Amino acid sequence: MLRDPSLIPLSHQHHNGLALCVLTERSLREDPSPANVEKLARKAIDRYELELTNHFDIEERILFPASDSALIAGLISEHRRLEALIGSLRARPSAALLLEFAALLRAHIRREENELFEEIQRRLPRAALDALGKQIDAQVVRICL
Repeated sequence: MLRDPSLIPLSHQHHNGLALCVLTERSLREDPSPANVEKLARKAIDRYELELTNHFDIEERILFPASDSALIAGLISEHRRLEALIGSLRARPSAALLLEFAALLRAHIRREENELFEEIQRRLPRAALDALGKQIDAQVVRICL
């Protein structure tokens, strides 16, 4: 199913998150040195602060309350796990933590895109989707990679 325009800003943020995962994993394979691990941890932390906090906030305040999906509790739990991983990366960056963060972020994004967003598009009436879209669009942080 094509992505509804109301959800496209969040899908763009998902795309950026997936790019972070791919670039992190690729870079670790090519250079697992402590200096590179430190650099990649800083990038993950920066992306979290720039975009993911905004993304999680929009989902939890705007999108999730509009849906009665059984997926919501698990997605919120994943948000907290991702936040905890960022805290761990701040304290003691490691390749293992970066890989764990990338794997969880990728799985989380796929669940939202393939399950939650599809469910929302099927269940919510056009007027509700349009209202959500306006709220999301007004608050989403847009970054250029």
